[in-house]
Amino acid sequence: MTWTVTPERYDTADATRLRRDYYDEVASRYWQRPATGAEIDEGLKDDGVELLAAPTGAFLVGRYDGKPAACAGLRLVGPGAPGVAEVTRVYVAPAARGTGGGALLLKALEEAAREYGVELLRLDTRNDLVEARALYTRHGYEEVPAFNEGEYAEHWYAKRI
Repeated sequence: MTWTVTPERYDTADATRLRRDYYDEVASRYWQRPATGAEIDEGLKDDGVELLAAPTGAFLVGRYDGKPAACAGLRLVGPGAPGVAEVTRVYVAPAARGTGGGALLLKALEEAAREYGVELLRLDTRNDLVEARALYTRHGYEEVPAFNEGEYAEHWYAKRI
């Protein structure tokens, strides 16, 4: 079984399914119950995903043994913070966790960020997303003071690349 990670538009069928799976998992954990299809639709509506494409970002899809199993997004912060980008929508399907896909996603995101001239990657996450927090710290992201006031942000990380 092998992983491949490639850039892909956020609105392809595979990317859309992975984004839905991501939102389903984070919403279900937050609400401590399964998210409904309508709640997933509402959460994805106007979520800024269009910024995860050139020239403002990138979206990556990871395939495990040829099947879509992971995704991650990169969003340039903008003119007020040159050289800074945010990592977002990092997701590895539960059946593929522990197989190295998360590490490959982060490596590919860092490469994409360097192509944009990014020197600092940052992200925020929640307490209950323990797998994500472990992944980030394993790969050199350090917890930093809050850099936003996101409704669901409880931990903030950054990494110089």
